[in-house]
Amino acid sequence: MKTILVTGGKGQLGTELTRYTWPEGYGVVAVDIDELDLRDTAAIMRVVEAGHDGQPFAAVISAGAYTAVDKAETDVVTSWAVNAMAPAAFGEACAKAGIPLLQVSTDYVFDGAREGAWEVDDAVGPLGVYGASKLGGELAVKTAGCRYAIVRTAWVVSAHGNNFVKTMLRVGATNPTLRVVDDQHGSPTAAADLADALARIAVRMIADPAIASGTYHFSNAGAVTWAGFAREIFAQASGRGGPSPSVDGIASSEYPTPATRPTNSLLSHSAIERDHGIVPRRWQDALSDILDDLIGKKNA
Repeated sequence: MKTILVTGGKGQLGTELTRYTWPEGYGVVAVDIDELDLRDTAAIMRVVEAGHDGQPFAAVISAGAYTAVDKAETDVVTSWAVNAMAPAAFGEACAKAGIPLLQVSTDYVFDGAREGAWEVDDAVGPLGVYGASKLGGELAVKTAGCRYAIVRTAWVVSAHGNNFVKTMLRVGATNPTLRVVDDQHGSPTAAADLADALARIAVRMIADPAIASGTYHFSNAGAVTWAGFAREIFAQASGRGGPSPSVDGIASSEYPTPATRPTNSLLSHSAIERDHGIVPRRWQDALSDILDDLIGKKNA
């Protein structure tokens, strides 16, 4: 059995990686803060070195992160410990073990200012502590000496955990009209689809040591604003007996937050399609699957 260590096991992505139907001969051990505190770099080294059931891990998927974007502006030490120092420790441990590391990163490493989708080699320029700490993690992994795949993503949603889809359904159930930011553009990412992409890359890197390291972008296909996303959520939810409030688009300036959000979070999929043959499906189709889980199948 080739066992892959997954961090952030109770999060949206970690949950989907655990639920994922892995190829025969592959499996995961998922850990969260109760089993492995990502602020403890010595513990990270010990866990990777120990392996599982007397066998070394075949790879590590570093999905755990400090994702409280606004809180990170004042909790700088924790953000950097979890998002930068932990990946550095995983990189060192994976280099010693001779196994690949898949590091999940974010669109927040960019400043959001360009037109069109961000390419993997575009200049980075994080706007806040969260993005800077995640970029620090990327750089640490790249210089650790291990084989790696850094996968940036954005707007992650699923049927579990805390995310935009679940928030909209909750507040939409008791409010006839919602005001949602309409000047930030991106592509929603179903955690299940991201898990599938990571799993496919991990299996390929384990099976073929000749596969080179690289940085990739993954989200579902298509572009939308947060307000447009909300409208599609309610359009699909209403067909399942869910809420259907109206959505008024507002400017980001009308909804100030401690951390500045990128205006453009669109991610190009050219690298992941070229190197790994992964072509994301439309975000609307991924949303439909999430709503099937949360509400039920669409009414006939």
